[in-house]
Amino acid sequence: MNNKIIKILNKKNKTKIVCLTAYSKNVALILDKYCDLILVGDSLGSVLYNYKSTKEVTLETMINHSKSVRLGVENSIMIVDMPYNTYRNPREALKNVKLVMKETRCDGVKLEGGKKIIPIIKNLVKNRIPVMGHVGILPQTDKKFTFKGKQQQESDRILSDTMLLEKAGVFSIVLECIETKLSKQITEKIKIPTIGIGSSANCDGQVLVIDDLIGMSESKFKFVKKYANVSKIIDTAVKRYKSEVQKKQFPKAKHSFKIK
Repeated sequence: MNNKIIKILNKKNKTKIVCLTAYSKNVALILDKYCDLILVGDSLGSVLYNYKSTKEVTLETMINHSKSVRLGVENSIMIVDMPYNTYRNPREALKNVKLVMKETRCDGVKLEGGKKIIPIIKNLVKNRIPVMGHVGILPQTDKKFTFKGKQQQESDRILSDTMLLEKAGVFSIVLECIETKLSKQITEKIKIPTIGIGSSANCDGQVLVIDDLIGMSESKFKFVKKYANVSKIIDTAVKRYKSEVQKKQFPKAKHSFKIK
């Protein structure tokens, strides 16, 4: 098993795991200094391409962005989301995952779902491919984005899914928008790390979309916290640039070339 994966596993019940998404080299270079895990998420569909659903994200798009991110990642674990309709059966999943691993040199992949995809995950793990699970809200297939675990039957199913995923061999599981008590129960029940998004501080780690964190999106999700307003910084810089160009204040002599 990858030493980086082992390092993540060893953080269970000891140190909180820090995870963020990245879609390009320049952002990844910064994140790599602070994150344990960098996720090239199919959330790039809405963040970068304004898609209404992650269903529109293609394998080619994920590979291209992952190649860029890889250039900025040295210390963190790099995980790539497998997009919608690329892992419908064990054979298709293995073929596409092998392509992603080869082209992007990532450390593993993430798949959404529970009981239905267990045979697929088992086959990937059998082929020595590190897999991260994902339960709760499943953006690729869910029609309504409301938090999970409101009813006992739903809670029991999600808990069962996490246990099945652990048994199948995933090294960690993303819990997306899962009720607080349930996320605590899951985290205490399974021996692998849980990474929460909108699932309380009970999880072993947290993940956010980088654009939400730095204020480059207009996200209004309850679980998002904005740590900076990069949009305002860019706005100020571009406004100043425009002014200096129009007033012939830029470029100055030091920015130009001249024969001596």
